[in-house]
Amino acid sequence: MTATDIKVLVVDDEPAIRRLLRVGLSTEGYAIREAATAREAIERVAEDLPDLVILDLGLPDMSGQELLQKWRAEALALPIVILSSRTDEAGIVGALENGADDYVTKPFGMKELAARLRVALRHKLQQQGEKPIFQTGELSVDLVKRIVRLGEQEVKLSPKEYDILRILVQHAGKVLTHQFLMKQVWGASADVQYLRVYVRQLRQKIERIPDQPQYITTETGVGYRLREAE
Repeated sequence: MTATDIKVLVVDDEPAIRRLLRVGLSTEGYAIREAATAREAIERVAEDLPDLVILDLGLPDMSGQELLQKWRAEALALPIVILSSRTDEAGIVGALENGADDYVTKPFGMKELAARLRVALRHKLQQQGEKPIFQTGELSVDLVKRIVRLGEQEVKLSPKEYDILRILVQHAGKVLTHQFLMKQVWGASADVQYLRVYVRQLRQKIERIPDQPQYITTETGVGYRLREAE
C-alpha cells in the first residue's frame, strides 16, 4: 500500500487545523477526509472506512474520549492517533487506555505527525502478520525461540524482564501506559514501582548506555515506548 492509497480521516472542529492537515498530509501523499463533529466522523467511518483517524479530543457534540470508546467498543480496528491541545497526563493516559494508538500535542510539527502516522500504520500491519524476529539497531528479539541479542551477544533476561520486552516488541513504536504493561505482565494492577525496577534492569542489559536509552524510551508520566523495527 502506498501513501496515495491511504485514506486519513481528520476529526477536528477547528477549520484552520483541518486546512493545515489537509495541505500538509496531502503533500505527504495521503488522501484526506474531514469531519468537524463526532456525528460527521461516525458517518464518514461508516460510509467510507478510512485507513487511519486523526482525532481531536475537544469536539462540540461528543468528547473525543467518548467517541474513541464507542469505536473501540464496536471493535473498530483502524489506527487512531490523538491530536490535542491537552497536555495533562491524565487526558493522555485516558486516551491511550481507551484504545488510541498514539498521541501528538498541539502545536505540532508536520514531520513528527507524519512519522507517528507511519508507525501507527506499520503497527497495524505487524499485528496482521507478525514477524517472529524483531530487529531494531543492535537489538534483536526472536519471539519464537525467546532469544534476545545485542549485536552478536545473547542477553539473558529474567521471565518478567522478557515478558515486558515481548509486549513492547509486539507494540513497537507505540507508547504503552504503565497500567497496560502492569496488567499484561502481572495480570492485575500492581505498584508502578515494580514496573520501573524491571524496566531499569532491562535497560541495564539491552542498552549500551542505560541512562541514555535508545531502545526503551520513557513517556513521562504515561509509560514506555520501544523503538520501532528497522
